[in-house]
Amino acid sequence: MLAPDPVLELADVEAARERIAGRLHRTPTFGSATLSERAGAEVHLKAELFQKTGSFKPRGVLNKLAQLSDEEKRRGVISISAGNHAQALAYASAQEGIDALVVMWQTASPLKVEAARGYGATIDTESPDIPAAFERLEQLRESTGRTLVHPYDDPAVMAGQGTVGLELLEDVPDPDVVLVPVGGGGLISGIATAVKGRNPATRIVAVEPERSRALHESLKAREPVTVEAGSIADGLNGPYAGANCVRQCLALGIESVLVTEEELEDAFRFLYTRAKLAPEVAGAATTAALLAHKAGVEPGQRVVAVVSGGNVATQTAAAILAGE
Repeated sequence: MLAPDPVLELADVEAARERIAGRLHRTPTFGSATLSERAGAEVHLKAELFQKTGSFKPRGVLNKLAQLSDEEKRRGVISISAGNHAQALAYASAQEGIDALVVMWQTASPLKVEAARGYGATIDTESPDIPAAFERLEQLRESTGRTLVHPYDDPAVMAGQGTVGLELLEDVPDPDVVLVPVGGGGLISGIATAVKGRNPATRIVAVEPERSRALHESLKAREPVTVEAGSIADGLNGPYAGANCVRQCLALGIESVLVTEEELEDAFRFLYTRAKLAPEVAGAATTAALLAHKAGVEPGQRVVAVVSGGNVATQTAAAILAGE
């Protein structure tokens, strides 16, 4: 059982913002009258799907790479990813002149695999599934001597992701509730650190698919729990939440809710047709929680829902939209 002591402070997130300043988009936050009406609250969407590479991931990667030694940079970096972190690591490493190797798996999104290759990373797809990919990661890490840039369970990565929280507070001061999509827990750990550091009364709610509930189960157990993840929201299919992330969420009193596959698809259609956003299914998770009235939002409250990422396969989008 983990001790509920924070591994990250507001100052870490503020330092990350200074470190990566001017290198990424300052993504917009905007309202949705229709979503507000259906949710019974004042809802704002933090459109992080417009970030470079299509998700929040470069924020944490750039913060991590900026703190590597020259020797670590020369040896190159390595990581594992379902796709969005792979693209972020490839993009950021190319900007820094660092060689990057990313372990993915044979069932990963072909769109995301090719995008990561396009940014310049070497992609290893020898592994048939996620568990095998984690074993492959450790083998390659040991044999190559590369520095691991963890997709979520690294305080430097978490701090970088927390810059999303600093931005949304500038756009929507003193929100009552902030909803965050969760896979491994790095984004919500960083956002919660930023938001709670400035507005302790704000509720931070993690939203996960019922079929990929690693953080949800870990918060109940008060330690990391491994799950079999199989949601249509592939960007949230983490087999476990990071130990640092679980510890941070416990320390900050993070709440957790689950959404069904049908609710994810309904939210995807809503964002596409009414909000004019084209997220991947993972990016629709927070909207799903609002439409299904699962977030415990009260009438009149100010709510910010993070929408990330934006790397949806055409076939996936067409199939969901056709099912309307």
